[in-house]
Formats: sequence, C-alpha cells, structure tokens
Amino acid sequence: MHTMTMISFVFFMCLVGLLTWIFTRKDDHISSKGFFLAGRSLSFPLIAGSLLLTNLSTEQMVGLNGAAFIDGFAVMVWEVIAVVALVAMALFFLPRFLKSGVATVPQYLAIRFDHQTQVITNLIFLVAYVGILLPIILYTGATGMIGILDVQGMLGIESHTTALWLIVWIVGIIGSLYALFGGLRTVAVSDTLNGIGLLVGGFLITWFGLSVLGGGDLMVGVDKMSESREGVFNSIGGPESSVPFGTVFSGILLLHFFYWTTNQQIIQRTFGASSLAEGQKGVLLTGALKLFGPLYLVIPGIIAYAMFAGQDVKADQAYGMLVNKVLPAPLTGFFAAAMIGAILSSFNSALNSACTLFSLGLYKNVLQPEASDDQVVRSGKLFGWIVAIAAMCIAPLLANTTSIFGYLQKMNGLYFIPIFSVVLVGMLSRRVPPRAAKIAMLTGFAIIAIGYFVPPFDMIVESMHEFHFLGIVFAYLVIMMLVIGELNPLDKEFVQEDVNAVDMTPWKHARLSGAVLLLIVLAIYVIFADFSVLA
Repeated sequence: MHTMTMISFVFFMCLVGLLTWIFTRKDDHISSKGFFLAGRSLSFPLIAGSLLLTNLSTEQMVGLNGAAFIDGFAVMVWEVIAVVALVAMALFFLPRFLKSGVATVPQYLAIRFDHQTQVITNLIFLVAYVGILLPIILYTGATGMIGILDVQGMLGIESHTTALWLIVWIVGIIGSLYALFGGLRTVAVSDTLNGIGLLVGGFLITWFGLSVLGGGDLMVGVDKMSESREGVFNSIGGPESSVPFGTVFSGILLLHFFYWTTNQQIIQRTFGASSLAEGQKGVLLTGALKLFGPLYLVIPGIIAYAMFAGQDVKADQAYGMLVNKVLPAPLTGFFAAAMIGAILSSFNSALNSACTLFSLGLYKNVLQPEASDDQVVRSGKLFGWIVAIAAMCIAPLLANTTSIFGYLQKMNGLYFIPIFSVVLVGMLSRRVPPRAAKIAMLTGFAIIAIGYFVPPFDMIVESMHEFHFLGIVFAYLVIMMLVIGELNPLDKEFVQEDVNAVDMTPWKHARLSGAVLLLIVLAIYVIFADFSVLA
C-alpha cells in the first residue's frame, strides 16, 4: 500500500515539475517585470487557474472541511459569497489597478495618497504574511499530508510533532525554490497544472467518500450523510454556528472583498494580465469555478462527520483521515501530489508577493532608491529565503490551535479591514487626503487588535460576534476618512491617469456574466435555506 502510494505520489510531483519547466524555461526570470509580473503576458486560463489554486490550498481543503465537520453546510459561505467579491473585482477594482499599471496594492496607494501610505501598507502586509499566512499554509499542509500519506507509519516516526516539522520543512524548501527561482509565471503555470489535479482529486474524495459511507451505494451514502445530524444541509447558520446568518452581511462579506480585490497574494496574477479583457475573463471564470467549491470543500467534511462521529477525531484531522480511508492507494498518491501542489501554490504565491512588496515597495523606494533592476530582483530572493525560514520555524507552533480555519479568518481581520477600507475610499473619493488613509490604517489595526486580545474588550467582541465587530470597525473607518476629506480635503482632486500598461478595452460580456453569477449565488442560498434555525 505504502509503496504504490509513494510511487504515484513521486510520479505526479515530478510530472508537474517537468511540465512547468518545459512551459517556462524560456521566460524572463531576470528583470523585475518578468520576475514579479510575468511580463504582463498572462491569459485568462492561467489567471483563473492560478487564482483558484492559490486560494484552494490546505487551509481550505483541511480547514474548511474541518469547519464543515463541526457546522455542516452553512460554512459554504466561505466559497459561495466569494463570487460576489470576484464580480466586484472584475467590474470595479481591476480596471482601476490596471489603469495605473501597478505591480502591488501599496503602489496604487502611493499613487492615490502618498509614499508614507505605501510604506505603512507594505509593512502591514509583510508582517501578516510572515507571522500569519505563510505559517498557516505550511501547518495545514503538513497536517493534511500526515493524514493522507500516513507519514508516521510510512517512515516509522512515532512522534506526530517530528513528522510535522519534517513535512513543514520539506514543503517550505520546495515552495521556496519554485517562487524564488521561477517568478510569477512559473508560479501561475504550476498553479494551473496542480489545479487540474486538485479539482479532479477533490471530486474523487466526495465520490469515493459517499460510496464507502453507503457500503458501495452512492445514494445510500447521500442518505446517511443527510441523516448524520439535524439540519446538516441548511445554508443558514444558526446563532451557535461559527457563521451565523447575520455575519454574511458584515465581517464575512468584507473579508471576501479584501481577499479577492485587495490581497496582494491573490490579485498579483491579475496585475500580470495581458489586457483588461483577459483579466476580467480570468476573474469571472474563477467566480464560476468557486460555485462548485462546496462539492469538494464542504461535502467531504460532512461525510467525515457521518463516518467518524464519536471517534474523538479533531476537526482539522478529519479530511486527511477521510482521504486515507476512502481512496485506493494509487489515487491516494495522486491526490497527495495534488495536495502538495496546492500547498506549494499558496506558499510560493504568498512568498512571491512578499518578495514583490519588499523589493518594489521598500528596497527600491526606501532603502536603495538607486538600485539596479538586477539588485532589486536579488534583494527579493534574499528576503524570500529569510521569510521562508521564519515561516518554517513558526508553522509547527500552531499545533495547539482548536480550529485553524477559524484562527486564520480571525487573524486576517487585523489587516484585511484597515487596508480594504483605505483602498475602497481611495477609489470612490477624489478628495480624501493622505492623512486620512494613514490614520485609518493605523487606527483600524489598533482597534481590532485591542478588540481581539485586550480584556474586557475581547469579551464584548465575543458577545457580538467578531464578524459583526469587523463590520462596525470598517464602517467607522470609512466614515472617519470621508469626514476628514470634507474637513480637510485635497487642494486638488485626484485624477487617475492611464499609463497605457495594457489594453484597457473591457470584455463585452463582463457585466452579463457577473449578473448571472450573482443570480446563481442567490439561488443556492434560497434552495438550501431553512430560516427556522433563527427563531
């Protein structure tokens, strides 16, 4: 069993690596434009594949299925509502980013506000990536791999902690090699190839899981899953759920908007689009693919609950155990390779973004303004290795976290909300001055940190639910900036210039496609809604 699993695992890993090298070996990996923006050559399939797989990493596969293990179908909000934000990205945010020809979100803020706003945003992003995002990617990836491949049994390692450290460092080193020697196009190509494997594997888990649960009969498995607990397929989260229905319209929606419209790690590949039309098609195709997300990111967690309930299984271990139990050995190796690809995708994308933020935002603009193009790229690679090593040291320390997905969303709020509020106001208003942006950035970060970690404020936040708290903070920051803009407006209104970085002709079907996607989101909620849980 272990031999067949390892053979298929190694084969598919090597296949993706070989194909990525073949497709990118002649690319520009030397200049900053080639390394950080793929030479602005990405077409919509690569954009969509890279967006999807960067998001579809183990914090989703392991974490979201773990959340479904606890809360049932209501957690599909983390997939379905993403479509709303993606439509907004395609129609509103992306045209403004591409018009300015920026490589990073802080660069846009430098154009709209000032250099200090850019530096503050760069620092917030970098601290969040090093201390929050990269360690979580490595930890969830290692946890999933240990369960799927039975690493302890395969290698004869008794200690779960030892296996965790081993996998974290292996994945971290491989991911660093992809990101730091290949650049953005290498990341995008490997993402797309791994995405195909992960999507196929994800659907296979659901198929085999239902079949095993039903003793070989798929429909019997569906019935057993539905009967595993009351209201398991309700799209509406009750008061005790981790996603109460009201939070869909406050913190959850805002976290989605930041993630898909302002998060450097995600949207950097859209900055590399060859045209606005290609970028819009790529973003909207991602939205269409996200609608299928619950089938492989939520349903397996519900199947795992029906299969393992009462066995003292931790939520974040459920998915790996399910894969190990239901997949045949050759397919287990294939899926493990796809999972590794997902881990590498999110890790090397975040690492590439961290390098971009440091090199173009801090090194070139603050530390060494006279640096050559070659020096800028080399500074990013050196910084990337430092960041990667730090993340590999931090990741295993997350082992005592109760729900890694819940922890991730909570910590994301620290920087998601302040940055998104500043970007949104910057795009909507021409009069708000740089002072308002800097005050909002620092004030928002401080308020959320105090609300999360300082007694008795943490108890107040817990009583109202943290997602409502984030919504309140966001509204406060937006109103504060607009008030400052009225009291102390810019002497001259901001006017965005088109730098002609790419063809800005929009895709002719963008608005219609966006409207169709929004209607499907509404239909999904209506079909599965049972509002009695709110009574």
